[in-house]
Amino acid sequence: MRRVLIISYYWPPSGGSGVQRWVKFAKYLPVMGWEPVVYTPSNPEAPALDESLAAEVSGVEVIRTRILEPYGLYAKLFRREKAAAPKVNTVDAGKRSLAGRIALWLRGNLFIPDPKCLWVGPSVRFLLQYLQEHPVDAIVSTGPPHTMHLIARSLAHKTGSPWVADFRDPWTKVFYFKHLSLTACARRRHEKLEKQVLDEASRVVAVSPMVQDEFRAMTSTPVELITNGYDEDDYVRTGGMHNAAGPACASASEDRAFTLVHTGLFARDGIPTVLWDVLAEKCEKDAEFRQKLRIVLVGKTDREVLESLSAAGLQEKVVDLGYQPHPVAVARQLEADVLLLPLRKEPEYKAVLPGKLFEYLGSGRPILGVGAPDGAMARILQDLTASVDETASVPEMDAAAPGYAVYDWEDKTALANYMDKAWDAFCKPACSLDSCGRTGSDETSGVSGKRPPRPDVSRYSRRNTAAAMARLLEELCN
Repeated sequence: MRRVLIISYYWPPSGGSGVQRWVKFAKYLPVMGWEPVVYTPSNPEAPALDESLAAEVSGVEVIRTRILEPYGLYAKLFRREKAAAPKVNTVDAGKRSLAGRIALWLRGNLFIPDPKCLWVGPSVRFLLQYLQEHPVDAIVSTGPPHTMHLIARSLAHKTGSPWVADFRDPWTKVFYFKHLSLTACARRRHEKLEKQVLDEASRVVAVSPMVQDEFRAMTSTPVELITNGYDEDDYVRTGGMHNAAGPACASASEDRAFTLVHTGLFARDGIPTVLWDVLAEKCEKDAEFRQKLRIVLVGKTDREVLESLSAAGLQEKVVDLGYQPHPVAVARQLEADVLLLPLRKEPEYKAVLPGKLFEYLGSGRPILGVGAPDGAMARILQDLTASVDETASVPEMDAAAPGYAVYDWEDKTALANYMDKAWDAFCKPACSLDSCGRTGSDETSGVSGKRPPRPDVSRYSRRNTAAAMARLLEELCN
């Protein structure tokens, strides 16, 4: 079995979206001939804790050293503002206090590429010693934080090992880069380091086709596309893979709510105000809808999001669960009548494929995206919808369900039509033997017999994305 060193700032028990990509790779790489060895800080700044993720990689070798982060002064300057209004994303276009502006300037201009930069030297020295006694066949760095790439770059130079630079998000083209209050000198430094990483890596990996194109325009290094994905095991543990018809069939119960679910980070620069208006107006017109509607938020949510729901008169419909272990988030996805996926209102964000998109696909539930209709996420969902094979042996989708769609922030008509269709599917569900033990024609949708198959999303399973990473590593070593 070959060995691969994975350099990642985020690792269990830390939770959040930055952890899951390489936890899932590390889970499946061993069955594909690769033994992962993870290098990560022993004292990271953890946005959340999730012990459930650690159980998935309990047999993986993890090496930890302490990291010195210049967050002492930063935290003191930012503490009052952070305590007053904790934010999902601390770098955005929102207003800040004087202390907050000073802290952001320090973060952007003194600590390049990020506040983890003091860890480069100690990590390289430690890992060079470690690799002398425990050699590896390849090195992978995953960022952000992009300091991880600088550690891997130095190691690759000194050891000659092939190196994969995995970008979960872009570097200088990430949506928040323009908000860092950078001087011209600092910007040039970022651009120089980014160029060095792209040019000197053996391979670059992007998670979105549009980001892949951006990187290809910047370097001659081959840039591969390996998206995020969903783990089938998560859904089996939580009540069955692709349990699409369950909530719809259960709607015969008078007690069941019409549930809109959002999991993960919900930032203040991603509030779908027009959608809230659509829901509020439908509540006014339809007493049953008003009674049944629930908006379930699972994950960290900015205060401004909750305020916007209150302003629309929907505060009584909100169930804010806060951050939850990953299995809880998956369970809530499976219970949803519609999964909400509003993107951030930043022009650069159209190139992003949020990790939660693939988990939403794994759940088999209808997905309503709000953002750029020509962005990366919209293209994925359009391609899946268009690629349905009527003879495919894949789980079936309720013919009355609204399926996958992405609409512009201001497209009130389209958002209202989608919500009307979702509500109709809730009120008049189509059942099958697989879902609730009943068969027969569906008079409400005009469909009889077998319902049309849902798009085959198996290409985005974590097992398949890990196989793609294993093939890349094999290619480099061979």
